[in-house]
Amino acid sequence: MSLFETPKTPETNIYRNQSTTRIQPTKNNMEQQTEQIVRNFLTAVQTGDHPTAIALVHPNVVWNQPGNNRFSGRKISRNEVVQMIGGMTAVSAKSLRLSQFDRMSVNGEPAACVVHWQAVQEAGGRLDVDNIDVYTVKNGQIVEATIYSADIRQEDDFWGK
Repeated sequence: MSLFETPKTPETNIYRNQSTTRIQPTKNNMEQQTEQIVRNFLTAVQTGDHPTAIALVHPNVVWNQPGNNRFSGRKISRNEVVQMIGGMTAVSAKSLRLSQFDRMSVNGEPAACVVHWQAVQEAGGRLDVDNIDVYTVKNGQIVEATIYSADIRQEDDFWGK
């Protein structure tokens, strides 16, 4: 808080200074839970904590994977998502990794975040791509995921048919 700002009050959550008034959004309990579940999931994926990552995905999850490659399309269960990730791990010679995630925005049950994936194939193919992932959380688990790739051609070339 700067010298010219007055403290916010818990009721209003509004800061005032000499020239501006800005409203600081507050997260409700649902949004806090959504953010925490998504962060826990992505941290588990990033650190290789597969049991935690899998437990945070609902058994009947709907997962929308972009592109026109062997892993593209809609998956309609946690088992199908696990099989897809297993296939991606094999095709990438076990090098697939979530190197970064940040800039999360939560709006109720859905949360969108920027993630960065990297992988290298034995034959030399490289994946180095940002995605925007949108996860929907209900009752403490991810029930839907829609993935948007910043470079779908790179993904299609890397994953192949």
